[in-house]
Amino acid sequence: MAKEIATEMGSSVEEVREEATGILEEMSQNLQLGFIRLMGYTVSKMSKRLFSSINVNMEGLNRLQQAIQEHPVILMPNHRSYADFLVISYILFTYDIPVPVIAAGSPLAGMKMVGEILRRSGAFFIRRAIGSDKLYWAVLSEYVKTIVRTGFAPVEFYVEGLRSRTLKSLTPKLGMMHMVLEPYFKGEVFDVTLVPISISYDRVLEESLLAHELLGVPKPKESTTGLLKATKVLQEDYGSMHVNFGRPLSVRHLCQGKINRCQYNLIPRDLPQKPTAEAQACVSWLAHLVVRIQEEGSLISPWSLMACLFLQAPTTVLTEEGLLWQQLTEKTLWLRKLALDFGARLNWPEKIPDLDVMASSVALHRSIVQRKAGRVYLVREEEPAGKRPISAEEGAFRTAAAVLMMASYRNQCLHLFVRPAMVATAIHIAKTTQRDKIFPFFFFLQDLFANEFIFIPGKSSQDFEEACFFLKKCAAIDVSQQEVTVSDAGQEVLSFLRALLKPFIDTYQVVFRYLCEDGVHSFSEKQSLPAVRNLATKLILSGELYTYEALSSDTQKNVLSALRRLEIVTKSRVSEQNEFRVNKDAVRRIGDMLSGKIPPQPLHGPPGTRL
Repeated sequence: MAKEIATEMGSSVEEVREEATGILEEMSQNLQLGFIRLMGYTVSKMSKRLFSSINVNMEGLNRLQQAIQEHPVILMPNHRSYADFLVISYILFTYDIPVPVIAAGSPLAGMKMVGEILRRSGAFFIRRAIGSDKLYWAVLSEYVKTIVRTGFAPVEFYVEGLRSRTLKSLTPKLGMMHMVLEPYFKGEVFDVTLVPISISYDRVLEESLLAHELLGVPKPKESTTGLLKATKVLQEDYGSMHVNFGRPLSVRHLCQGKINRCQYNLIPRDLPQKPTAEAQACVSWLAHLVVRIQEEGSLISPWSLMACLFLQAPTTVLTEEGLLWQQLTEKTLWLRKLALDFGARLNWPEKIPDLDVMASSVALHRSIVQRKAGRVYLVREEEPAGKRPISAEEGAFRTAAAVLMMASYRNQCLHLFVRPAMVATAIHIAKTTQRDKIFPFFFFLQDLFANEFIFIPGKSSQDFEEACFFLKKCAAIDVSQQEVTVSDAGQEVLSFLRALLKPFIDTYQVVFRYLCEDGVHSFSEKQSLPAVRNLATKLILSGELYTYEALSSDTQKNVLSALRRLEIVTKSRVSEQNEFRVNKDAVRRIGDMLSGKIPPQPLHGPPGTRL
């Protein structure tokens, strides 16, 4: 490999090896028990200030302890907060289980003292922008695979890659997943054990920061000074943290019949190989499966259910009139029953009166909502004293920040409702009771929103059947071989589910509208996001658009990612810049399908048949 890279770079093998050594020194962890103890003490003190409790399922910990003794273990937590980073190590250290080495972003390494403490606590640092740097990829890959092969320590990484700014699951990144699985594919280890971990928060430390990032406010650079300034968060109450260690998954068992490992015997094991299409499909399937298990293992709080209902009220009601407290509590209890029918794991105390549970949830989130005189109001940022009156655009921005904070908590339970919501939306759009016409709309929605929500590849039919089963279970629909009939009592359920999906549909339509404007022929993501935000702001202020969630940059990026995946937006061959060209006719057709003007067509297929 060194010779190949030296030839490509026009350097000597010695120079390449010297650079590889530098990369390894920049990247590698230096796990030391003394620093683990120091971090354990520090995390313990901070956790007691931040959280009323950290709840861990002991059954999952016992299973993990057994798994570590048998095969290489890969710990795969979701990523919702900076607080995620060392909590797993803290828990394992507390219960005398081997602590993991953790894949971390390289900016943390640049925090000098903090970076070094993290390195000695087991963190190894990965550059965020690797691109086509073959040498860096080779060093990183071999470093990770060596840890897996030798069983030096469990490996921990976030399969979503980045911290979720919307608090819902992100499409998994597959680079690290390939690295930890390759020793099994090559027969270097008998098996690899994956352990999905679900971390749930009653309240997230960065709720305001995340909302402002979604509105285009630059993320603060990680630094030791910034960390010290952030100590004011210790004065706030963030409720409880819940850590659920999922059942260990055997890669050997899961991959049986999905991948032919014999192909790896044809090439020496020490030579790097480009993953085959079969291996890529298998890794993608496993990654999506892990994220789905993370979702199913997460605890849904009363506040998350309340946020679902709160956001379905008109914004003027939330900011001016206020939502009736009695109405909100009654509807929340209705939604609790629906969530339980759908198989939710609820964090709802049994020995405390329901009204007290909901009241304490609202009190915990007083930065977002305020309760007074029997009504609940959305809390917007205060206007700076002594400054000029704010413009309509600035007012929309402040409302949007509060709405996006609320939406992040709603997003924590969306995985529970999204499939039934797609069936409800498909029934509404198709305007028919025939199964063979409802399912194509459901499949179209899944395909279009594959960058928005997590769907395990190849499971659309099972997802449809499962969603119909849940809707039938709560008596919303009646299902036969040919028809899906909505019951009278089911209208309330289906209306609620459609409203959950509506902000995403509206945002996609806004982006489609921007892409179909006369002046837009080629664009870059950097240029398009502010332009889409400006268009959405104008539509909101004119009363044509009602969802402030259309201002979220993450959802806008997901639309562009979906269109690129569908090859409707393609990289421009003419421009040297990172620009894209758009097939406006195809975008219009998707918009018409989404609004029900035309029947759905396949979004994938052979050349000449796809949109």
